[in-house]
Amino acid sequence: MGGRQGTMERVDFLGLQAFLSIANWGSFNRAAASLNLSQAALSHRLRKLEDELGVKLVARTTRQVTLTPAGVDLLPSAQRIVEELSQIFGKLRMQGRESQDLVRIGCLPTIASSHLPRILQRFGERDPGVLVRILDHSATAIVERVRAGEAEFGVTIMTAQHYDLDITPIHQEPFVLVCRADDRLAGEKVVTWSDLRGERLVKIGEQTGNNLLIVAGLGGRYAEMGWTYEVHRVATAIGLVRGGLGLTVVPRLAFETAPGSDLVAVPLRAPSISRTIGIVTRLGHTLSPPAERLARIFREYFLTI
Repeated sequence: MGGRQGTMERVDFLGLQAFLSIANWGSFNRAAASLNLSQAALSHRLRKLEDELGVKLVARTTRQVTLTPAGVDLLPSAQRIVEELSQIFGKLRMQGRESQDLVRIGCLPTIASSHLPRILQRFGERDPGVLVRILDHSATAIVERVRAGEAEFGVTIMTAQHYDLDITPIHQEPFVLVCRADDRLAGEKVVTWSDLRGERLVKIGEQTGNNLLIVAGLGGRYAEMGWTYEVHRVATAIGLVRGGLGLTVVPRLAFETAPGSDLVAVPLRAPSISRTIGIVTRLGHTLSPPAERLARIFREYFLTI
């Protein structure tokens, strides 16, 4: 197939704009001025449009400018096309401005409650006026929000690799035993998992990322531990510990969210279990400038703690 047969016709927006301005003003001089163009540039745009269409649209004499029959036929369609494109362009420009003023991120609740305020303070000093929308969800939910484009990036636990996501590690932290300050284990420098046999333990969510890491670390010994309570939130588990109902095992950063001096975090060994925190983005997706700056602050912050 040769020529332009079977191809989509291109819309000469600048040519249509020039044609409409000439039709509205009835003058090349005033039409050129309204578009901030020289008369030569305006004439070039009109001539290019006429050449593409193969018809004359404007009849010009020394006294007046009128539309040809073809120009009269084109006028209403040209007005509609230019108006629709102008509305679309305006909407896209508005969305672009809004995206520059809004950053949506996912963040683990344990990090959001303890470290995010300091991170956002630094971000606010560099990017005042930018709204940050925080989705403080579970690790699994954060991955799904990033995958769906509802969050530009997520700060979450690194577990399995995902073919459609890019994951950059920024921090590794150990799991620690949390007990009351008056507990027999509170004064120990290190506690082993064997020391916890016979203790009442609170686990956090059977299918949560944290619990799955503990399952993987303990292997067959996991079922031998005295799991007495199961909750969905770290704060709830720590509350049960504070109430004297048992002990719990949480990431170190999670313990830092617990106020007061009535609780103690003890290093836990044999085996040592840790989790890696990473920044998750969609593979091939470029972050908006403010989102990229916020992600950089996250990376810088976690290098110092």
